Amino acid sequence: MAELAGTTLKTVRHYHDVGLLEEPERLPNGYKRYKINHLVRLLWIRWLVGLGMPLSRIAAMDESDEGVGKLFRTIDDELAACIERQRNVRTELAGILRHHALIDLPSGFGEVTTDLSEPGRTFLLICSRVLEPAVLESLLEVHKFPRSQVRREFDELTDKADDRYRQSLAERFVAEVVQEQQDYPLLRDLGERAASGEDPHLTEVLRRGAIELHNAAQLDVLTRMNAIVYPKGQVAMSSPGG
Repeated sequence: MAELAGTTLKTVRHYHDVGLLEEPERLPNGYKRYKINHLVRLLWIRWLVGLGMPLSRIAAMDESDEGVGKLFRTIDDELAACIERQRNVRTELAGILRHHALIDLPSGFGEVTTDLSEPGRTFLLICSRVLEPAVLESLLEVHKFPRSQVRREFDELTDKADDRYRQSLAERFVAEVVQEQQDYPLLRDLGERAASGEDPHLTEVLRRGAIELHNAAQLDVLTRMNAIVYPKGQVAMSSPGG
């Protein structure tokens, strides 16, 4: 019977042990006397296993037509979700294979521009752990465009920059941040939440990220910028679009 069902004696015995397959009566010589109904049941179990159904679910299933139909619809939904996850993974892998620099970007950012500094990519990765999906969508839209001249200057800033240049850079940076916040209200809300401290966890993560990813001159520019944008509550953090 095991051979007819394409399985092994060990598997048949296991199905007996877990109660999936009823044990047949024994002949006087001790051998089990399997009948057609045992074979049909075994074939049914093997078919369900082939569909990816765990034995625990088979044991608990309602074998009425309605119960079986409901179970198969559930399996179909699970398979559809699995296929969608695999499709998303393939999309991300395709982006990484085209642009290796995207490997340290958060999930979903596989098609954004690679024109990002290393701190910028790292900061996005940090943001992906503390921001809501809708806010990340806004960040994704912002990063579909190459870095502006102001952001390039900021990324190249060193401690040799004098006070006048730092103030000029901060003021030009503010203009871009304000425009982004007008275009993407969720980024404005994010900045206000971080600056106000109403979400201590968010504020601390972004503050520590900014401090550890930027040099002293860049932090000075960010502090000047935040003092202009958020005069009532400052937090040393990179621009959400930076």
